Amino acid sequence: MIETAVITISDKGSQGKRIDRTGPEIENTLDRSKYNIAYYSIIPDEVEKIEKELCYACDDLKVNLVLTNGGTGFSPRDVTPEATLKVIEKDVPGIAEAMRMKSMEITPKAMLSRAVCGIRKSTLIVNLPGSPKGAVENLRFILPALPHGIDILMGWDSECAGKIQEGE
Repeated sequence: MIETAVITISDKGSQGKRIDRTGPEIENTLDRSKYNIAYYSIIPDEVEKIEKELCYACDDLKVNLVLTNGGTGFSPRDVTPEATLKVIEKDVPGIAEAMRMKSMEITPKAMLSRAVCGIRKSTLIVNLPGSPKGAVENLRFILPALPHGIDILMGWDSECAGKIQEGE
């Protein structure tokens, strides 16, 4: 089971001025036979608070996967990538590149995403867009690869190369 945290980053959501639709949509997209939602929170667009929340999920809760949503655009308050970069120990650019590439097939606005992905200790952190549609689309693009990456990260599977795939 992949222990997962969903963190919504929204000033209005954290103040109760907007209902978070994106976090629940992310949760509904995950196969509950593979992913356990161990933690969910809504926090404001503030670097220090985002850093603290990411560290809490990774270091204290020790979840395998953190899915953030919101704060990846061009607004002056969009600081999720900056906070994420401060806490990760290893960059995982391929996930963010894949999300942008696949999203570009849907909308040219995808190139405006500043989302980043990386590893802190034994946790994979993925920044998703703030809109429910964008978050779910991006999550669906990467879901097929996430279990294998987390298996390797956790030491549950040590084989990346050398496995013979059916049809080879």
